[in-house]
Amino acid sequence: MEKRKTICVLEDDRDIREIIEFLLESENYKVMSYPSVAAFNSGAYNQHADAFILDVMLPDGNGLDVCRDLKKDHHTQKIPVLMMSANYSSRDVKDNCAAQDFIAKPFDIGDFLGRVDAQFFAH
Repeated sequence: MEKRKTICVLEDDRDIREIIEFLLESENYKVMSYPSVAAFNSGAYNQHADAFILDVMLPDGNGLDVCRDLKKDHHTQKIPVLMMSANYSSRDVKDNCAAQDFIAKPFDIGDFLGRVDAQFFAH
C-alpha cells in the first residue's frame, strides 16, 4: 500500500484552513497546516511534503515569496506548489512565482480536490 501523500497548507484564515484540512484528510492526504509564514518556515521544511498549498496574502508575509523560496531550494524545488487567492489572479501568480497551479477563492470543492489530485495522478 502506498504511503499517504503529505500536503503542507499555509493559510491564515482559520475557517478556510479547517475546511481544507477536512477536505484533504477525507481524500486520505496527511495535512500539516500553518497560519503564518513564520510557522510555515519553522515547520513545513521538516515534513517531507509531497505538495504545498499557499495562500498569497498573509499577516506576516506573502505566499508568492514563500513559493519563490521553495522553488529556489534544491530540497523543495520539484515539489508541486498550488497558490490560492481571492485578490490575485492566475496571471498575477504565474508572473510572480513558478507554482504548478492556481486556485481562486472562494473555491469549488470538486475543482479544489481535482487540482490537488492532478499534481499526483496526472503524470
